[in-house]
Amino acid sequence: ARLVDDIGDEYDGDRLAALDWIEAELQRARAGDANHPVMVQLTPLFADVEVSDEPFLALIEANRVDQHKHRYQTQAELAEYCTLSANPVGQLVLAVFGAATPERTALSDAVCTGLQLVEHLQDIGEDYTQKGRIYFPADEMNRFGVEEDDLGAARASDPLRRLVAHQCDTARGLLSRGTPLVASLSGWAKVTVAGYVGGGVAALDAIAGADYDVLRKLRTPSKVRTAAHVARLVASGQVADAKAIRTVRDAAVRWRRG
Repeated sequence: ARLVDDIGDEYDGDRLAALDWIEAELQRARAGDANHPVMVQLTPLFADVEVSDEPFLALIEANRVDQHKHRYQTQAELAEYCTLSANPVGQLVLAVFGAATPERTALSDAVCTGLQLVEHLQDIGEDYTQKGRIYFPADEMNRFGVEEDDLGAARASDPLRRLVAHQCDTARGLLSRGTPLVASLSGWAKVTVAGYVGGGVAALDAIAGADYDVLRKLRTPSKVRTAAHVARLVASGQVADAKAIRTVRDAAVRWRRG
């Protein structure tokens, strides 16, 4: 995911051609013939884990979309983009842990879309000023009275803060909808997914703590606060996973000391 994002955002040459080459590398990786170091590392994954090409291809396609589509008219249109840019990551995580089911995938998709919205909120100024992209739905910008130029200001206007607060509510709702995924897992799979959800909730708390001014440098969410969210998620459900709880508790102690 990071490799194709770097190509789609930073590569100085023909980005579409480079993405095509990475797609071909994916097939070579399955055959044990890849050239790029990152793609070479996929070969043992394909040997050990039952995973299809679709999530990888979707991530590549998301970066193709980024080369020509810089505006989204509705939340539904933005959510459709997230099916390419974010949801495949969760699908790959479930595959690696051997935990993929239709029910879990649906929950994972909600979590990943929520996390993508959080990332958009954190990066909205940079995306607009440096990449010319806006990941706010145009209809919501109009409803809240936000102009495109507002995204390039030093501080968020009141209308922009209200829009950000609304988007935070949307993201928080998606994370909440997907949270039952944590209770359905065990061991490291549970800890990993709880980390994603807890990190997203902590990031939303940090945005709210900044009075929704995402154009100023946001404070990094407290490690202890993040660990607390993760521990709560791990302990949720009818039966808590004792080993997973100990893992999170020990990590929180290390973070507090660090």
